[in-house]
Amino acid sequence: MLIDTHCHLEMEAFNSDRDKVIKRAEDAGIKYIINAGSDREGNIKGLELSAKYPHIYSAAGIHPHDAKTLDEALYNELKQWVKHPKVVAVGEIGLDYHYMHSPKGVQVETFRKQIGLAKEVNLPIIIHSREANNDTLRVLREEAADVTGVLHCFSGDIEMAKEAMGLGFYISIAGPVTFKNAKVLREIAEFIPDEFLLIETDAPYLTPVPMRGQRNEPSFLTYTAQVISEIRGITVSDLARITTLNAMRLFKIGKIAWQGEIAYKIRDSLYLNITNRCTNKCGFCVKSRTNYIKGHNLRLEKEPSALQVIKAIKYPASYKEIIFCGIGEPLLRLDVVKKVAAWIKQHGGRVRINTNGHGNLIHGKNILPELHGIVDSISISLDAEDAKKYEKICRPSIKGSYEGVISFIREAVKVIPEVKATVVKIPGVNIEKCRKIAEELGAELRIRDFNMVG
Repeated sequence: MLIDTHCHLEMEAFNSDRDKVIKRAEDAGIKYIINAGSDREGNIKGLELSAKYPHIYSAAGIHPHDAKTLDEALYNELKQWVKHPKVVAVGEIGLDYHYMHSPKGVQVETFRKQIGLAKEVNLPIIIHSREANNDTLRVLREEAADVTGVLHCFSGDIEMAKEAMGLGFYISIAGPVTFKNAKVLREIAEFIPDEFLLIETDAPYLTPVPMRGQRNEPSFLTYTAQVISEIRGITVSDLARITTLNAMRLFKIGKIAWQGEIAYKIRDSLYLNITNRCTNKCGFCVKSRTNYIKGHNLRLEKEPSALQVIKAIKYPASYKEIIFCGIGEPLLRLDVVKKVAAWIKQHGGRVRINTNGHGNLIHGKNILPELHGIVDSISISLDAEDAKKYEKICRPSIKGSYEGVISFIREAVKVIPEVKATVVKIPGVNIEKCRKIAEELGAELRIRDFNMVG
């Protein structure tokens, strides 16, 4: 299921076959469509569309091209439109310094005014920014402290993306990411953390490859999704789940599953979330920002039993590997790990544990021999080249944790076939020193990007 978070189905380009376009989108798995208004006529037609189709929602706003038209009468109409139950955002609004159909000063004033309206009605904003990076960010810093939203069809640089996300705004990627010369946009599409990513068509504009040259339409979102998933090293299903959740949360549409998942799939592996407790409070941990991993809710109301975990797995041999890795430290529940891992191995599965390496400290003994024969691979978080830096980054609750991690890696290589020490690539960590430590302990070093999970 995908959500096209930005298109213009009300435009003249769809007059001859609008119903067929909408049906093709449904057939392609586009669950919801958000039709963005840009001028008076477009807003009125967009509202009519969303009233006719249950799965189409509207955004109401005045595009920067038409900023000069936002007089008192039109503003009063806009104030009424944004109160409509199918209107989920104020937009598209913003700045466009490419064509300059409206003067800069007028664009900025109109942008500010519509952000103020979004605050009044508690709606997110959909932002158009073209060749106006600095002014867009300046207005957002000054006006949008209490507003969330999205920079649609993102065309800025990575620094703009970072600042926008720092202000709480999503980044939406459209068809240009599929273009041959889209090197910078592809880098941005890879960089954006899961919890800030959206996708769109901006139909009828910006048709993706391989349909380029034709009129764009919502069903073509699948081509953009395919390219972005390849860039990010995930499946289209993973990307759909991530971006659908983000769109639902931003625009308050659809039904979000609030119950935490025990078993969740990423790519062709299955991950097991058996506890949310941890003996570290790492500053880089995704848990400090969100309960969601690749669109999966991992916030458990109650820790599952071994039997519940086994029931959630179903068919171990159907996955590349099954990994104990949620938003907590799995070896806090050693008995569950042992029972489930043994069952997985009996049924043809491969087992990996992702751990912070505190297992022996937690249990006051060397637990690794107990994992012999039921665990194929273990990834142990080293995360720093010395104890002082480890304490600062990971904030462990157990004294002597860094030394405990070193000892855990040393013991693991004696009984586990594949042992990897992992380091998150963050400023201040000396990767080469970590690599040397791992090699001396007999383990391979795996370097993880800041937002990479799995």
